[in-house]
Amino acid sequence: MMLWWLSTDNVSDTTKLRKAFAGSISVIALCASTGALAQVGAPSADQGTAGQEGAESPAAATATSTEDIIVTGLRGSLQRNLDIKRTSPGVVDVISSEDIGKFPDSNVAASLQRLPGVSINRSGSRGEPQGITVRGFGGDFNETLIDGRRLSTATGGRSIDFTTVGSDFIGQLAVFKTPDVTLSSSSIGATVNISYPKPFDRPGTRIAATAAGSIQDEAGKVVPTVGALISHTFADDTMGILADVIYTRRDTQTNRVFVSGWQGGLYAPCQLAGSTAASCAPTADATSAAWATPTNRRSVTGWYQQQYGADQRYTKDERIDGRVALQWQASDDVLLTIDDNYSRQTIRTDIAGFGVWFNQGDLRNVQLDENGTTVDFTQAGTPTDFVAGTDRSLLETNQVGLNLKWDATSNLKFELDGNYSKSQLNPDGRVSSENGDIGYGGDLGTTLGVQVNGNSKNSFPVFTTYGPNGDQSRWIDPTVIGSHVTVRQAQKNSDEIKQLRFNAAWEQDNLTIKAGAMYMEDRFKIQNSSTFVNNYWQAYAGYGLPSGRTTGVPIPTSLYQGTIDTDDWIPGFSGSLPSPLLVYDAREYQEYLEGLGNPQTQTIPGFNTGCCTPPFAGTFDLALDPGSVQDIREKTWAAYMRVDFNAEIADMPFRFNAGLRQENTNISSSGLGRLPLSITPSSADPTLLTVVFGETQPITTKSSYSYLLPSIDMKLEVTDKLHLRFDASRTLTRPALNTLTPVLNVGSGQRIGALTATGGNPALRPYLADNFDAAVEWYYQRNSYLSVNLFLKNVSNFVVAGTQRQTINDVGDPSTGQPAVFTVSQRVNGPDATVRGIELALQHVFGDTGFGFNANATFVNTNKPYDETDLSTSGFAVTGLANSANFVGFYDKNGFQARAAVNWRDKYLSQFGQAQNNSAFGAEPTFVNSALQVDFSTSYDFNEHYSIFLEVLNITNETQSTHGRFANQLLDVFAYGRRLTAGARVRF
Repeated sequence: MMLWWLSTDNVSDTTKLRKAFAGSISVIALCASTGALAQVGAPSADQGTAGQEGAESPAAATATSTEDIIVTGLRGSLQRNLDIKRTSPGVVDVISSEDIGKFPDSNVAASLQRLPGVSINRSGSRGEPQGITVRGFGGDFNETLIDGRRLSTATGGRSIDFTTVGSDFIGQLAVFKTPDVTLSSSSIGATVNISYPKPFDRPGTRIAATAAGSIQDEAGKVVPTVGALISHTFADDTMGILADVIYTRRDTQTNRVFVSGWQGGLYAPCQLAGSTAASCAPTADATSAAWATPTNRRSVTGWYQQQYGADQRYTKDERIDGRVALQWQASDDVLLTIDDNYSRQTIRTDIAGFGVWFNQGDLRNVQLDENGTTVDFTQAGTPTDFVAGTDRSLLETNQVGLNLKWDATSNLKFELDGNYSKSQLNPDGRVSSENGDIGYGGDLGTTLGVQVNGNSKNSFPVFTTYGPNGDQSRWIDPTVIGSHVTVRQAQKNSDEIKQLRFNAAWEQDNLTIKAGAMYMEDRFKIQNSSTFVNNYWQAYAGYGLPSGRTTGVPIPTSLYQGTIDTDDWIPGFSGSLPSPLLVYDAREYQEYLEGLGNPQTQTIPGFNTGCCTPPFAGTFDLALDPGSVQDIREKTWAAYMRVDFNAEIADMPFRFNAGLRQENTNISSSGLGRLPLSITPSSADPTLLTVVFGETQPITTKSSYSYLLPSIDMKLEVTDKLHLRFDASRTLTRPALNTLTPVLNVGSGQRIGALTATGGNPALRPYLADNFDAAVEWYYQRNSYLSVNLFLKNVSNFVVAGTQRQTINDVGDPSTGQPAVFTVSQRVNGPDATVRGIELALQHVFGDTGFGFNANATFVNTNKPYDETDLSTSGFAVTGLANSANFVGFYDKNGFQARAAVNWRDKYLSQFGQAQNNSAFGAEPTFVNSALQVDFSTSYDFNEHYSIFLEVLNITNETQSTHGRFANQLLDVFAYGRRLTAGARVRF
């Protein structure tokens, strides 16, 4: 029925999907037969329903079946999820914990991707699911709540990084695809509500503990996860306390090949392969002398690689999650809940690799394919950099909440909820990034070439020549390697949320009226300090005497820590890399340079005299970048009402609810502005430029907006098993807080041919969407159902990350002698678009055999797809849209469980913009290639107290890759390997 939405270039992926589905069923069958031979354990205890406090949720719904059957474990969890979905007035999907301390996946996002219409976004360097996309809308389009409350996040956007949320002691995940105006209306994709257990959910004393070891095959190191939870009620179960803590560590080694940006521009005919021109001086200046020669005139459209390289990354990710919840049933009518959620995540990534830089005007022997992609070229005098880096981050978040419920009468109920949440990135002021570049250039620069030989899904670019003066045998010859640049950065963010909500509800017979008000204040602050600002990064740039330069110093071999072989670098990809890679520590390299002394008090050969302001005194001190400073304060007031009633239409149960939510938002945005006064070239590296600025001025702007957000939900039970739904609503998504800065920021460190600036827009308006859903659900037997859901979203006020090329303050470009032209990236509210799609879901359990499966597929499209032939700088398309499919086959009986999960997502447009954005044709796109991942998990319950489990992720060793405007324009490919986790759980 929907095959017309599938493009013909997905045939191979569809074939892979069918094979993976068949393979997963075979795995389940094999494990089931093993479990049947070892049925010595007792079934686990009845789980009950995970409770939720602090916000209304469909979790309060119960099963309507009267069959006297107790189902536990995975099948029990699936039945509870289905019952909630069935009885909810809106479109809701739920994942419940099987038991306290027994959530089905080790990552929240990994669990969510099993649901219809949900797919995940992975961190390339770690391979961990960081975020979700719902019906094609990812990132900030989805709001995540903790027990009905917004959680602060210091990462810059509004969406939560799910790697910071521990899943071990989660009670339930609910995904609201249609809004509940009493909860939130700030998501066009979906609202995700994470519910944690409370003491009164299961009165008495409950203890749960988990211990596991995890190993990623490339890292080769077993690292631990250890956690415990205790819940206890007392004073005749009128008081209770629950506390849990868990420590998790993940080590990941990832291989990467990258192109930092495919820049569009114009070649001169003399640059193309086969040119017979006696000389070549490409120009776009009709007044220059070179313009007189026609072959020098830039007139041929093409895209070239700004930078090409590869690296290996070793990431150590440690997280501590802690939680305390107190409950007091002061009387039969009054319940007080106080809770505190804390998380602390520290990440360290060590990097070793190489990189080379290209300028379009310097390329020769250029070969273009039919799309204009540069597939072969040479560049004379190309320097080679061997890079090292260490990135460190500390993300600390704490949320304190209080919830008071009062049943004033049997009909009238009140609820007061308040919370304070603060998230801080690097609150200790740590240096978050240490980087070093060493290598050779100048007299040893290579006439270097790079070829593109295939699709970015299975091929990466390769060098045709490399090494000093093209001598490949001297690729890492330590006698010719000298110092180049060194960068240190310190990023510091904070996000602080204060929220207060009051609800009242009147319930009588088949009518429920709910009304309330909410106030939320969100303050986001950000600043960055670096060695770019004072230009200390160039203190010893130039590679030194072997490269014919007077700046730069030799690198002692004692700094080298070894090498990395690059054979079989990316599984399943063709292409080869120079081998090996040098390994050294970026901070030790910096300390070696600092150990040379103070160049202001002594003469140090190789020092880049006059490089820096203030003068470099021997240490790589950081300076605050005024353009990075932001202080954004957002205040929102909301009032809402919802009416629910139950009736009958021709003896068929009919449920209807209608809601209104009025939101008013005021924004104050402050920053520090400055304008460039001049640009000077670097004597150490002819590709580097330094910007000199004028005085810094504080800037503050204010804006406001107000919207009325209606919604209706209707459900008709044609029979007890056949349900029809219709939903309509208006929702909004606010732009990311870090895009609201009033400042145009010009970086102090620039490169020839790649002048860039970024600007915020404090007047951005939120995205608005009018949403429509129509669904048919057939609950044809216990724990089984089939559903078809059509959805339509008309979205306006799209925030577009556009670029334009312009001069700033009339500064000149020393490399051209003309006014400097910057590529300025800035976000503006753009056009409207329509997104439409269909969700198909089937869950089936084969009687009492223990076998079952859950399968779903989502197909989406839009009236604003990406047009790769549009070379205007204002091109627009809806990002994030991709067809997807999920399949989970399982066996669950007699204490033995096994699950095989297959998740597929088609290619999609992720964003406009790449790591380098200097294209003459606006912000170049970033596409994520299609991916298919197979995971497996199994567990065995010895009895109701003790169990063991095993999980294997990415069985097929899938990679993650992205590309630019065309499929052969590789941007990134990450090989993050497989991960195996084994452990045990104890519950009392």
